[in-house]
Amino acid sequence: MPHDTQTDHSRATRGDRTALVVGASGITGSALVEQLVGEGWTVLALSRSAASAPGVRGIAADLRDPESLRDALAPERPTHVFFTAWQRQETEAENIAVNGGMVRDLLAALAHAPLEHVALVTGLKHYLGPFEAYAAGEMPDTPFHEEEPRLDTPNFYYAQEDELFAAAARQGFTWSVHRSHTVIGYAVGNAMNMGLTLAVQATIAKELDLDFVFPGSEAQWNGLTDMTDAGVLAEQMVWAATEPAGRDEAFNIVNGDVFRWRWMWPRLAERLGVDPARVVGFEGSARPLEQQMAEHEAAWPGIAAKHGLAESDLSRLASWWHTDADLGRAMEVVTDMGKSREAGFLSFRRTERAFADLFDRYRAARLIP
Repeated sequence: MPHDTQTDHSRATRGDRTALVVGASGITGSALVEQLVGEGWTVLALSRSAASAPGVRGIAADLRDPESLRDALAPERPTHVFFTAWQRQETEAENIAVNGGMVRDLLAALAHAPLEHVALVTGLKHYLGPFEAYAAGEMPDTPFHEEEPRLDTPNFYYAQEDELFAAAARQGFTWSVHRSHTVIGYAVGNAMNMGLTLAVQATIAKELDLDFVFPGSEAQWNGLTDMTDAGVLAEQMVWAATEPAGRDEAFNIVNGDVFRWRWMWPRLAERLGVDPARVVGFEGSARPLEQQMAEHEAAWPGIAAKHGLAESDLSRLASWWHTDADLGRAMEVVTDMGKSREAGFLSFRRTERAFADLFDRYRAARLIP
């Protein structure tokens, strides 16, 4: 979508940039806040709780309440918005209404602000289809490219993009869309968290003397795949928000390496201290975590007490359903990064190292033993 951009001379200098991070407590938002603060931005974090931190000022608002947004944002003048929030609903129609509406209402509440750029995180459901028709219809060949046409099915990612494009046309800012694949990073209490979910699975397996069983499909076990480290995603979002080559474009964002789960699974087990004899791969059929772990969830409070862990509520740590969805796909999922590389974004992160560093961070926070 072409856009009449401002000249670079009129854009805010680094010291004048104010970022509004929407979804600042999530995996992506947390990584963004760390990077922006480190680069000297003024950072505003919008949430229900208005949580503040060093270098970050919290703003309390309800993304589903337009009046709340208008009141909270009336005195604010951000130059950049990083939108990383979403709320899962029962149907895709509700997902579209709620999540598209949050983008629309947030940007409408900033009509007075000197916005230069708005960056939106979506994901590979852009190519795979929504939850209700996930990997079920005709999809483009892998690796997925940004130029692929939209699928002929309702999708809340498309609704979010359309609200972004419409607001950009009205309000005169540039935009970027960032299509990630299974983001791993540090967060607690969010809806999609494979890194922490697998760490919790391994902890329960060790404590109860269970096998550490790969939950997914044969296609995922044997096929190539990739992932997105939250830090790399944050880097790309800030790059797109500040470099001319990133404006008014959609970009895939993954770490840059590919792997097979049959290679990665035993390596993660080793990082998590699982006995190699208890590591089990794909054997005939998928064994979803929602089924595997159902009878063992009640053990978590005791495990947390035994090891002095900081969180005894398993639901704030493990999102079985999301990991099952990602690892249960009966198809290869690989993402092309050529467009982003050609535009000048060259960051890379080895996925095994990203997992290892994440597990270390969760241990330091006393979330796993």
